[in-house]
Amino acid sequence: MKKENIKKVVLAYSGGLDTSIIIPWLKENYNNCEVIAVSGDVGQGTELDGLEEKAKATGASKLYVLDLKKDFVENYIFPTLKFGAKYEDYLLGTSFARPCIAKALADIAIKEGADAICHGCTGKGNDQVRFELTLKALCPDMAIIAPWREWDIKSRDEEIDYAEAHHIPLKINRETNYSKDKNLWHLSHEGLDLECPANEPQYNKPGFLELGVSPEQAPDTPTYVTIHFEKGIPTAVDGKEMGAVELVEYLNKLGGANGIGLLDIVENRLVGMKSRGVYETPGGAILYKAINVLETITLDKESAHFKAQMAQKYADIVYNGQWFTPLREALDAFADSLEKTVTGDVKLKLYKGNMINAGVTSPYTLYDEQTASFGEDEDYNQADAAGFINLFGLSIKERAKLSKNWPEVK
Repeated sequence: MKKENIKKVVLAYSGGLDTSIIIPWLKENYNNCEVIAVSGDVGQGTELDGLEEKAKATGASKLYVLDLKKDFVENYIFPTLKFGAKYEDYLLGTSFARPCIAKALADIAIKEGADAICHGCTGKGNDQVRFELTLKALCPDMAIIAPWREWDIKSRDEEIDYAEAHHIPLKINRETNYSKDKNLWHLSHEGLDLECPANEPQYNKPGFLELGVSPEQAPDTPTYVTIHFEKGIPTAVDGKEMGAVELVEYLNKLGGANGIGLLDIVENRLVGMKSRGVYETPGGAILYKAINVLETITLDKESAHFKAQMAQKYADIVYNGQWFTPLREALDAFADSLEKTVTGDVKLKLYKGNMINAGVTSPYTLYDEQTASFGEDEDYNQADAAGFINLFGLSIKERAKLSKNWPEVK
């Protein structure tokens, strides 16, 4: 669609630095178009306060605030958790939030008869890919506007300059200008002093951490927690059944109070560069640890090892924004089948950033205490091991014998 034909734009709106200045920029550069702001609530909390007033004050005709929390946890977080998928230890907090939000954007754009969808993702980042792949899958004919790939603004400082020139109120200043992304699952920190990998994150600085405390500031006594899973999905904590959103929120508080879930990594971005990020994922870290422990007694060796290989591919798919693809759906079907017996209870001890195994049970356990015991048992004849080792090591033995007569290998 030609630029001059764009009259109505749906904007992914957070009220942060990027999207705060995009509304007036769109009106200046796209024919004074109507801008409909859409904020997907995936657990940002107080970040949504005052959003409608701010959006309209900067030029939006209306603001949709969509409660996506239940959808986010049940249809994006839990399938990824079930797979145990991590990207370079990163628990994918931003990655799977983007397709959830982008799907809602597509729905509103179609409903409103919009000509284009706009996002505020930087041209250096992964999120532009995640948003746009989702939009290509769900509304392939919709025009997409990405201001960071069009405007002359080159930095966050210049964004602040633009905001000040247009009298746009901001919640940050040049000294607290970390790039953050917060949702129900995590909080990420990027930019400023974190851009140098030699700098230690200021975990103990007041206001830096938002979802919990540093391990040094955590209690001197441990906290125990028991999580119940049904077919790979967490359903209860300490005997109390909880909905998906409530369960994650509860574990965030519990984990955060004990310094759980801090991650400082330099990751390989999809667009080719390396990027340093600090992540707070207290509840997520507990759930990943717990399901991993439960699978040690409920999955056989071949299944567990193959699942680990597929988990890497699943993580790549999520990280790269390929959520709405046949392969992701097929991998979900694989996990659903494999996790049918991943039911049981996992007890963890939380202590100053550590998660320590404190017991695991399952009605589908594959662990036989008698067979595994170092004591006397009637199920295992240790003499059988000799034949197994002879066959298992046959190729090694034959190579050693035959290689004595080989010509010299140079």
